[in-house]
Order: sequence, then structure tokens, then C-alpha cells
Amino acid sequence: MQTEADYYALFEAYQRGELAAGARASLEARLGAEQRLGQLYAEYLDLTGTLNAYGERRRTRHTISALHEAMLAAEATPVVETTLTHSVNPLLRISRTERKLREFWSGHRATVGVAASVAVLAVFSTLLGLDVWRSANLPTTGLRELRLEVAQIVRSQKALSRKVDNRMGDVSAPPVRVNKFSGTGFALTADGYIVTSAHVIKGADSLLVEGRDHQRYHAETVYADRKHDLAILRIKDRDFKTFGRLPYTFKAGQADLGERVYTLGYPREDAVYGEGALSARSGYDGDTAFYQVSIPLNPGNSGGPLLDAQGNLIGVVSSRQDDVLGAAFATKSSYLVRLVDSLKNRQPEATYRLPHTNQLAGAGRPQQLKRLQDFVFVVRVYE
Repeated sequence: MQTEADYYALFEAYQRGELAAGARASLEARLGAEQRLGQLYAEYLDLTGTLNAYGERRRTRHTISALHEAMLAAEATPVVETTLTHSVNPLLRISRTERKLREFWSGHRATVGVAASVAVLAVFSTLLGLDVWRSANLPTTGLRELRLEVAQIVRSQKALSRKVDNRMGDVSAPPVRVNKFSGTGFALTADGYIVTSAHVIKGADSLLVEGRDHQRYHAETVYADRKHDLAILRIKDRDFKTFGRLPYTFKAGQADLGERVYTLGYPREDAVYGEGALSARSGYDGDTAFYQVSIPLNPGNSGGPLLDAQGNLIGVVSSRQDDVLGAAFATKSSYLVRLVDSLKNRQPEATYRLPHTNQLAGAGRPQQLKRLQDFVFVVRVYE
């Protein structure tokens, strides 16, 4: 039976890149599937990070102490004003420049020491400032939202200098809105309401929803719940009719620990399937509005549906934990159902007809995915 020391030695070899490809892949798979092993790895990272930081602080203090001792030694060493005469050695004598330097040092020793101290403090203040800046700007361990920043090159707008039929002057390029972020969304009702994560649509000037067949719809935000990371969109195209009958239902109660779960989302242009287990009935830092699931997710998965083996929708994918492999979080469907109920009272003109029949129960996973794909969308955010 392996002890914690054995696992720490394994983690150290993994961090140094000393594991063979097969052993490395096996460890990564176990970190994603075994919650206890993932916790041990997180504790190892925390411990080694603390030790490295402590060692760095000790080296810094040692450097400062050495500089301070050197300065004190320089101040304590008397300057011997030796007068050399030709009787000792006619070739040795103090030059005028050296004499001036000694006189300057004798008169300004304290000032020079203070200046040196200020210089040392300035150097270490600068290093401290850089460390604070890095802490504020670099990603830290914790939650990472799974909104995808679209990698595309945007050409700057320039005036078009061409003449049409030798009669038109300069023509300026029309303003272009950039597809800056994307996430996943899925149908809430058959008549055009869609669910996604609130952080996916943050800062959006306009929204475009794209289905598997590349049919696109313009959408608008109906409501965003930042606390629970939920947003409801509505398709506003006049020619939109219906999604058709939704094949899944929304679970109003709690899912069970250890249930097999899966999701479908768009971390890239094609739909990507992910499968795992419900590993905790609370989210990051014990937040009871979220589940923790052991599914490896990537930016672009935010807003995707989380379903159980029977095809009941139990959550909405939200984020992942950077320092624990395979630890992701999803808003519980019970909070989505409560949000819809509250919107019915706030917006009596809107119709939120949630599905009541599950067509996925009893079907194999490939058949479930075929039916599900028509109701899961890319949500494109334009600024």
C-alpha cells in the first residue's frame, strides 16, 4: 500500500517530467478520477509552493544581511593616513587624486553610507513591487471561468482608397464587431429561450446563437443571475418558429453523489462530449448552489448542459479548479428551475414552458447524444 510519502515522490517525478509517457498518462487519468488522489496532489502543490517561497525569503534576507555587514565593516575600518617618505621607498607616494578621494571619504562617509542604504532599499522595493504586480496579474490557483477567448486576427480598420468608375472618392470601411468570446448554451423551452452561464455574455454588445447545422439566430439577454452564474437568452429573429420538442427534463431536486454524468459543449467548433461522475454535492469553497464533477473541461464549455445517465438535466457547466485536475463545477438545475419560476412572476408576458417528458431515458449514450445535439448551441459574444 502506498503511503503519502510514496505519492509525494511520484508527484515530484511528475512535476520534473521524469515519468515515462505511459506512467504520466496513467497518473493524470487517476488524478481526474480519484478525488482523494487529487486532494493529495493539491496538498503537495501547496506544500512545495510554501517551501519554495520560504527558501526564497531566506535567500533574500541573507543577501540583505551580507550587504548590511559589509557596510558596517566599511564604516568601522579606519582610514590610515600614512605618510610615506623617500627614505622608505622613493617610488611609493600618495598621488594628489588619491589624497582628494581620501579627504572626500573622511568628510562624507556617513552620507555615502546613507545613500548606499537608500539604494539597497530601492532595489528591494522594486523587486517587491514586481512581485505584487505579478500576483495581481498572473492567474492564481482557484476558479477559472470556462469562457473561450476567440483566437482570431482582427485587422485594423483603414480607409479604402479606391475610386469606383473613376467618379467616387474615398470609401471608408464600415465598423466591424468582433467575435471576442464564445461559450455553450442549450434550449430552455421550445419557443426560443436558451440557458448559458452569466459570465459567457458579460460585456456583450450583441449575441449570436449557432446550432449544429450552422443555422444562426440573433439573441438578447432576458435575465442574468451573476451569483449563480446563470443567464437566460431569447432568440429575437422574426422568422424563428420553434426548436421542436425538447428531449430532456430539468431535475428540480438533488442529484446523488457518485452518479455518472456527462456534458456536451463547444470548446472548439465541433461539439465535444465529456463524461465523469458527480464527485461532490457542493462547489468551490463549499458553495451549495453548485456541484463538483470529475470531467476534464476547457474554455468554451461554460453554459453547457450537465445530464445524468437517464438524460435528466441536473446542472449548467460553469468553471473549473486550476489546482485540482479534473475538478469542474456546475450550477445545480434546481436553481435554474427557481429562477424560471421567479421570472414567471416578474415577466407575466413571457412564456416559460419547461419540458415535462424525458425522451432520453432508456436510450444508449450515442442515441442520447444524437437527440441532444440539436438543442445545444455555440453562444458567440460580439463587442
